[in-house]
Amino acid sequence: MLQQLQLYLSRQAVSVPRYLWEQTLQAAVGWVPGLVGLGLRAFVYRAILRAEGYVAIEDGVRIRFASQLQLGRGVYLDHGCYLHACPGGIQIGAASMVMKNAILHVYNFRDLPHAGISIGARSLVGEGCVLRGQGGIRIGDDVYLGTMVQLLAVNHVFDDPERPISWQGITAEGISIDDGAWVGSGAIVLDGVRVGRNAVVGAGAVVTKDVPDYCVAVGNPARVVRDLRAAAREPGRRAAAAIY
Repeated sequence: MLQQLQLYLSRQAVSVPRYLWEQTLQAAVGWVPGLVGLGLRAFVYRAILRAEGYVAIEDGVRIRFASQLQLGRGVYLDHGCYLHACPGGIQIGAASMVMKNAILHVYNFRDLPHAGISIGARSLVGEGCVLRGQGGIRIGDDVYLGTMVQLLAVNHVFDDPERPISWQGITAEGISIDDGAWVGSGAIVLDGVRVGRNAVVGAGAVVTKDVPDYCVAVGNPARVVRDLRAAAREPGRRAAAAIY
């Protein structure tokens, strides 16, 4: 029982005193709704995480390893988000938004060398997204992740048919989403993949290979179907719908 308790606490904060401090403050003000709650958390949470300027954290946001969380000016964390910054940490750049029920989990319980989640400025993590950062996730500036996107920077080894897969270890190469990219709703990006600058991943795609800069990839497995630079040079090309 004691061993299980120690394991649990080791996966919640950097130390037991730190766990008690972080949980006390979250219990005290984490539930307070509306503008009053936003104001309280913007001030009080500076005691447990690093924030540059004003940040907006809604009620019901759960944070573990808060000492490893860094938020830029104007960051917004929506209701029900879960951020587990187990060493490696989570950094979110200025004016970026993490929307309702998104999960950002570094999940580094094996001393993985590149674990962590880094999000640039003015980026959006849509509702219900899951980011697993064992191999490291780097998201650039002005990136949009649609609803329920999964970025899974980890994979299981399954070479030995005689042993359970859970015994064979993992690989963790990392995922990179470059500046200006858009990953459509429901897409899954697997470990070891780079999505290039201003690239587009179609809704529901399963991305197993790199997507080059300025390209559109769709399907399962995802394949490149368009180069946006070539499409922009097509004579008479115009938007199919109104742009706002």
